[in-house]
Amino acid sequence: MIRQAELRPDGGAIVWQDETITYGELDRVTNRLAAMFRESGCQPGDRIGIAIVKSPAAIICMIAALKADCVYVPIDTESPASRIRKIIESCRPVWIMTDAKGAKRVDDSLMNVAIDNTIQIQIGSVGALPVVGNRLNTLFCFSELENYPDIAIPGTRQPDDAAHILFTSGSTGTPKGVVITHQNVTSFVDWGVNYFGIDETDRVSGHAPLHFDLSTFDIYGTFAAGAELHPVEPEMNLLPQKLAQFIRERQLTQWFSVPSILNYLMKFDVVDDGDFPSLKRLMWCGEVLPVPTLIYFMQKLPLVEFTNLYGPTEATIASSYYTMPACPASETETTPIGVACDGEELSIRNERLETVAPGEIGDLFIGGVGLSPGYWEDLEKTASVFFPGPGGLDTQNRIYKTGDLARLREDGQIEFLGRADTQIKSRGYRIELGEIETALVSLPYLDESAIVAIDTDGFENKVICCAYVVQPELNVSPARIRADLLQLIPQYMLPADWLTFDMLPKNANGKIHRPRLRELFSLKRNPDASKKVKALD
Repeated sequence: MIRQAELRPDGGAIVWQDETITYGELDRVTNRLAAMFRESGCQPGDRIGIAIVKSPAAIICMIAALKADCVYVPIDTESPASRIRKIIESCRPVWIMTDAKGAKRVDDSLMNVAIDNTIQIQIGSVGALPVVGNRLNTLFCFSELENYPDIAIPGTRQPDDAAHILFTSGSTGTPKGVVITHQNVTSFVDWGVNYFGIDETDRVSGHAPLHFDLSTFDIYGTFAAGAELHPVEPEMNLLPQKLAQFIRERQLTQWFSVPSILNYLMKFDVVDDGDFPSLKRLMWCGEVLPVPTLIYFMQKLPLVEFTNLYGPTEATIASSYYTMPACPASETETTPIGVACDGEELSIRNERLETVAPGEIGDLFIGGVGLSPGYWEDLEKTASVFFPGPGGLDTQNRIYKTGDLARLREDGQIEFLGRADTQIKSRGYRIELGEIETALVSLPYLDESAIVAIDTDGFENKVICCAYVVQPELNVSPARIRADLLQLIPQYMLPADWLTFDMLPKNANGKIHRPRLRELFSLKRNPDASKKVKALD
């Protein structure tokens, strides 16, 4: 971005609603905010929380944190207060930048935290006025930035230093902080900008939430190329016609999102034949794109290139790619996740970490330049999935167990075969089913509960289902459970289907019979078989 500010200061960097922020303006405002962070006492490596809805202000805070040699932590303002509190307690930010909505969430999250003894937090507002809360005391507003110099301050950051921490779902109920370094990001950005041919003439979508790893490439890939970033307002995800119109009116040339939004656009058939004439490439990552959806888009947009990207947050953005050579001939074809991006290494191994023969199913491992150092201040969890590797591209010789199953095809492409554990992808979100179960355990009126996920042909990819047993003589509805769960987990984790039991089915070992539960939920969702489970509903 600094280079673009020197080369083309008047070029558009961020286009938001009716406003365009140039590279020169973006450079100056982030310099001023970085100076404020430094003057307030921020030291290299300090964490700065960003509890702001997706907007230019949030991106400004992210870049300014990096310029101040700090580590930014995006905080989802849609998350419940209890989850935000866990993130704050874990990363211990010295600053939290907020807007009105984020301030309310952060304030609620701090109600039961002994800030004076355990966490010292300064609060900044991106608005012109202080944010208001019971525990918050705004020390800085954006309106004060003119008091700080707009020249760059000397930086000390190194390639292996942390750039940001992304908190993802954890099976124990505590979010996991994935540490991402400067080198992790620049390695993929350099490859991606070159492979996708992005330059200053491009107009790039910013669809992913800022706490999603996909947004990392949206932002830094765009700025590295000197292109325009067009963040998509979250409300558009509920309005497929407006989202399609957004792509047309903004004349986007590059689109990058999770598949669920593409399923949504197809469901409402809002894409015309030959639509989006400026669009050059459509990319997706985060979950499997159903082949019918892929065929729909490839037939509607015959001049667009389509690329499937694969990679978990622990590998920064993506580790492999596959560009479609042609539209699938039938809906039964599978789309591989392809081959490793430059500097990355994918391997399929058995339980002894030995590579398996082509065609054999095994655990998918990732190594190379995109690999995260591990989880924030959690050596045990890091050691459980990051292993010393037998060799490869990574200079530190480490490999990460993704938890995915895969096999190497005869044509050299890797085929993804699903999860090997209880982690799923639904609507683009990575969700640990165990985190939902942990939250259910805390509800005093439940005797038993279990969470399973079943496949769906809809845009969700997976439907989360809850089976539960209520304590005797209590009358608790799914609506009551949903409301209480919403105080503990984000809305995107809430189960969509419910079954109540006198006792959950068990297998021969006395454990909850999850295959049976999946069968019952599948029957319940099938109108032709609904009578078979009516007694259980």
